[in-house]
Amino acid sequence: MQRRLPSLAILLLLLAVCGAAKVAHAGSDTLEKIRSSKRISIGYREASVPFSYLGDQQRPVGFSVDLCVAISERIKAVLKLYALDIAYTSVNASNRIPLLQNGTIDIECGSTTNTVERQKQVGFSFTTFVSQPRFMVTAASGIVDPRDLRGKTVVITQGSGALAIAQKHPSEDLAGLTVTNAKDHAESLFTLRTGRAAGWLEEDVVLAGTRALASDAGNFVILPKVYATFNDALMIRKDDADFKSIVDETIATMMKSGEFASLYDKWFNSPIQPAGQVLNLPISAALKRVIDAPSDNPTP
Repeated sequence: MQRRLPSLAILLLLLAVCGAAKVAHAGSDTLEKIRSSKRISIGYREASVPFSYLGDQQRPVGFSVDLCVAISERIKAVLKLYALDIAYTSVNASNRIPLLQNGTIDIECGSTTNTVERQKQVGFSFTTFVSQPRFMVTAASGIVDPRDLRGKTVVITQGSGALAIAQKHPSEDLAGLTVTNAKDHAESLFTLRTGRAAGWLEEDVVLAGTRALASDAGNFVILPKVYATFNDALMIRKDDADFKSIVDETIATMMKSGEFASLYDKWFNSPIQPAGQVLNLPISAALKRVIDAPSDNPTP
């Protein structure tokens, strides 16, 4: 019996090591999961226009969704699968990271900002959009430069990061403003429309989306000056190099071929579901730099 103890101890040690290796590998085995199930699970947002939302017939559509469909096609080719099903799962700001980590979704196709803090939990693709806080004013105001807002009241939606931006990055045109808060973006627009505020500070894509949905969209102008940049990307599991390589390769190829720019125009400068609204948000200089040199740099 005593002679068998060393062998038993070695066997138990080997089992423990193999078990640990299996656990470590499981967190980075997205491609094998997709290969065996012949299915990729995409997380989408229900109301993140135009990135990811429910369009006609309550089906997931949007700029980020189209990118993920292209990535799915590339994965299908790389894995040499005859067919690859796409399973869509609705996610929100609270559960998107846990659902990615536990394997419910394989990739999140929304409008998530790549940050250093989030990189501790998840991975990110190359940047797919750069959002920038800007001011929106009424066309009738005649305001063409943020400095024209000095001494006036501006509105910021409650909970928006725009207030922190204004406080963290003071400038001569952000100084001396009276700030009023609105409970949501609809109220911010109403505050601007009724003249209770001379400007609304928010991320440009939010301004463009809210303006597009307004019945008087032509009465509002987004000023060109920006105050920060937020690098948005598709979210994937952390330390999954093989999967990330395919995701990034697909995005970079689309950027180089011009397909990415065409897709951008489809969702940002053309009529979109469900009511044919147009955001009228041209590709920014910051996003053009990303297209010229794709990267997964976090938000500065």
